[in-house]
Amino acid sequence: MTLGRIGIWLLRRQGTGAVPEIEALGFAALWVGNSPSLAEMRPFLERSSTLTIATGILNVWQHEPADVAAQHAELRRAFPGRFLLGIGVGHPEATSAYAKPLTKMRAFFDGLDAAERPVPRDERVAAALGPRMLELAARRSLGTHPYFTTPEHTRFARERVGPAALVAPELAVVVETDDEVGRREARAYAARYLTRRNYTDNLLRFGFAERDFADGGSDRLIDAVVPHGSAERIAEAVRAHVEAGADHVCLQPLGHGAAPLDDYRALAEALL
Repeated sequence: MTLGRIGIWLLRRQGTGAVPEIEALGFAALWVGNSPSLAEMRPFLERSSTLTIATGILNVWQHEPADVAAQHAELRRAFPGRFLLGIGVGHPEATSAYAKPLTKMRAFFDGLDAAERPVPRDERVAAALGPRMLELAARRSLGTHPYFTTPEHTRFARERVGPAALVAPELAVVVETDDEVGRREARAYAARYLTRRNYTDNLLRFGFAERDFADGGSDRLIDAVVPHGSAERIAEAVRAHVEAGADHVCLQPLGHGAAPLDDYRALAEALL
């Protein structure tokens, strides 16, 4: 399975329209977010021929591991070597059943292993922010897919998972040279995540304070988590994650509609 150094991350509801262009530009992986099911992954696989398609992430509270394993086996048979199962516990605010996330993740991994057609360890990856979830991801999967993080967290993740595990952070970006416009788009995106305890608790570990979450986020926080600027400037932010230990960075361009083809082209030119 090939991820390459740089991938693209998009919301499931953005659809498959940009998939052929993403593939043609040379990106090796496409991560589909917004808690997709495996059935919703088939159109993305069908619209491409070489891209690795990953769930970023399937929410473990919404699915049974035996069902997921069976669906994974079907996709694996139809699209060999091209599907990566990303799983995670999501946000505590979004799931009424949310409790003991580590226990839930361990049980989900156990279910994937015990299924009639188990999901191989190297064909699954886990979203993780804190130290214990990172360690679990490294033990039970290919590695980790952190979201809404900084290069400092990438360095921390690498230290926790060791040299062999995958570290593949998502990085939201705004390809926009006007700082005011770039930060406005970044804040519109960040507003949701700054009300999510798992993300704010994680940011507090890495030098931010409660005051950085107020009024849509301080400039310091916004610039660190959602870099903006020219494609070349964003490439510098990507390199910061790579130098901190990332194997793969998946970029989520913001602010230019559901199919930001010009952003994909500019980022490909700067990074691939």
